Amino acid sequence: MQLYKDQQLKIYNSLTGEKEVFKTINEGHVGMYVCGPTVYSNVHLGNVRTFMSFDVIFRYLKHLGYKVRYVRNITDAGHLENDADVGEDKITKKARLEQIEPMEVVQRYTVDFHNILNTLNFLPPSIEPTATGHIIEQIELISTIIDNGFGYEVNGSVYFDVHKFNETNDYGKLSKRKLEDLIHNTRELDGQSDKKNPQDFALWKKAEPQHIMRWPSPWGDGFPGWHLECTAMSTKYLGETFDIHGGGMDLKFPHHECEIAQNEAAIGKSPVNYWMHANMLEMNGQRMSKSTGNIINPNELLSGDNNKMSKAYSPSVIRFFMAQSSYRSVLDLTDDGLKASEKGYNRLMEAMALISSLKPSGSSSININEWVQKCYDAMNDDFNTPVLIANLFEGAKFINQVKEGSATLTVEDLEILKNSLNTFAFDILGLLKDAEAQSGGDKLAGTVDVLIKLRQEARANKDFALSDQIRDELAAIGIVLKDGKDGTTFTVN
Repeated sequence: MQLYKDQQLKIYNSLTGEKEVFKTINEGHVGMYVCGPTVYSNVHLGNVRTFMSFDVIFRYLKHLGYKVRYVRNITDAGHLENDADVGEDKITKKARLEQIEPMEVVQRYTVDFHNILNTLNFLPPSIEPTATGHIIEQIELISTIIDNGFGYEVNGSVYFDVHKFNETNDYGKLSKRKLEDLIHNTRELDGQSDKKNPQDFALWKKAEPQHIMRWPSPWGDGFPGWHLECTAMSTKYLGETFDIHGGGMDLKFPHHECEIAQNEAAIGKSPVNYWMHANMLEMNGQRMSKSTGNIINPNELLSGDNNKMSKAYSPSVIRFFMAQSSYRSVLDLTDDGLKASEKGYNRLMEAMALISSLKPSGSSSININEWVQKCYDAMNDDFNTPVLIANLFEGAKFINQVKEGSATLTVEDLEILKNSLNTFAFDILGLLKDAEAQSGGDKLAGTVDVLIKLRQEARANKDFALSDQIRDELAAIGIVLKDGKDGTTFTVN
């Protein structure tokens, strides 16, 4: 079903700073590349937030009927420890410290990454290439950049000539930085003496004798620069120009800026039509940091085995919590916020579980098709999941209104409501159909029905104190009883 023909999706483009109508290069097809993890440690919860944002985007594009090729890489070589061109490769350093092979490090943390994402109900990407699996493509790309006059070799290392590039192109256009300002704010660092200018970045690094991860090249044994792999792999699998490139806000500079420069230097055109960046995840109002101890990893959050949160939280609650904030907003992870999300998630699941027991009417007092379009409008507005969730709660309100008799829906509209809630909650937001959540609504309804009967017996026996106590205590936990001519119904607030 080609819903994309009827729904006008707008995406915030980091390159232009504007929300733009999404138009694909090839009708009905989307090419999307997202920068994946560097697998030298357990996946960071902030990274999970970024990948979850693009999981929802992937899900929605597929729902609209696009054929999506989603490429998310694994960085298993070339990422130096200070994100610049000096220091030790992060994976090699970890291997040296633990006295194991670098590929053992890669395997261990790639497995951890996949386990976490599977637990949190992520869809797998279409292609998950690795840096080490594309050394040949990276060497070829470097050769092209050198041939085009934008790269130079010094002592076995190859650097990108940013100043030469900036004479004919705009280095800094994504991050809105001017080369002149970068020059002014750059201080000389040890190990940069081979470069013509401090702003130049490595395309290929010479491997010192002690460096384990090394490959032969026209410039001697070495390893690729971090920025290079994404240019090589994105263009190989998505073409010289593709639709969407995503990643965390922290990658905008220098990583994504360098990607643009590499593409324009090698191919002569900008690689991406829509740049998308997910914002940062904080905890308790402060930046997550190992050095300050203000950090929690996904397994600790899922298991409750930590000193930051009061309990464990399920995968669906974590997804629900993250979806309650726009992917472009800073998100503050707090125990109170997770508890509130858990209550909201349970309330939504309970309402959805009740829908099958609703009695249809001959006419509808609610315009369900209008509500469905509101859900689409939210997602079409740069994947606005907070507004979508507000609309889902409105759908839950409809369920309670029909149950208590203050609203009516036809058989057809009840089916549309049920299918739409399932589509947006499970297929698009990626919430899990937990057995507990599915049965929760039935258990709640059964429990409240028992209390309603006890209250009716109390009233029949003129024990009005007990009758009022049952009503008031249910109201205190958000369950409101409503007496009518056809009996007593309840709503969950």
